[in-house]
Amino acid sequence: MVKKIQEISSLIRQRKHFLCVGLDPDLGKMNAELLSQEKPLVRFCEEIIEQSKDIAIAYKINIAFFETLGSKGYQQLEELMELLPKECFLIADAKRADIGNTSKQYANFFFDHLNFDAITLHPYMGVDSLEPFLQYENKVSIILALTSNPGAIDFELQEMKTGGALYKQVISTFSNSPFSDRIMFVVGATRPQEFVQIRQWIPHHFLLVPGVGEQGGDLESTIRNGRNGGGGLLINVSRGISYPAAEKGKTRVELIRERVVHYARLMAID
Repeated sequence: MVKKIQEISSLIRQRKHFLCVGLDPDLGKMNAELLSQEKPLVRFCEEIIEQSKDIAIAYKINIAFFETLGSKGYQQLEELMELLPKECFLIADAKRADIGNTSKQYANFFFDHLNFDAITLHPYMGVDSLEPFLQYENKVSIILALTSNPGAIDFELQEMKTGGALYKQVISTFSNSPFSDRIMFVVGATRPQEFVQIRQWIPHHFLLVPGVGEQGGDLESTIRNGRNGGGGLLINVSRGISYPAAEKGKTRVELIRERVVHYARLMAID
């Protein structure tokens, strides 16, 4: 097991929950005060970080919201990386993969230049397309397996001639690769019934779990069926924390803090 994954397990034992805070700085949902800032994406994320850095296990940064601003967005992404707490696990939610030379450049940018601990990747071009990421000894590749969106039925849940769904083949192929100890898988909380079977296939791997909060995933079932001896789960909440409903007499940062504490308590373990 790579050092970064051991560190996640240790932080879960220390903080006693599985909360991964998603940072999705959507300009279309920001208030006028944030939009008036010179660097609104950084300021938006900074508010959330300040209210969660003593609680969060990990942060998942959605790269698309930075790319939409071109060079200015990338500059803000670089600045944001300096603000994130180094003891937390830092995930680039970028969903990259391509032929070897291209993937090598993606890996260099996210792992070497920005110094993310992990990146989300799609597996459908095959193992060779992800090898440039997998070859980093103390970085983690998080591979899409069974996602939380309704469209998962289009491909991921399709039965193969060899038996079992396509996502099972993805898990089997990568969990049996020489790089297995530096791999996690994405499994959505909107499909909690699948966690029992998945844990039979991969009892020791970590799972990054989207779909809690706005998407209505089954949190209790996910934890009961998905956790393992090392923790085994990073449960992401993005919109449920970043965009709290307004309440009279409370500031935005107060509401963010309440949501962080709320979700950490819902995910609490002994």
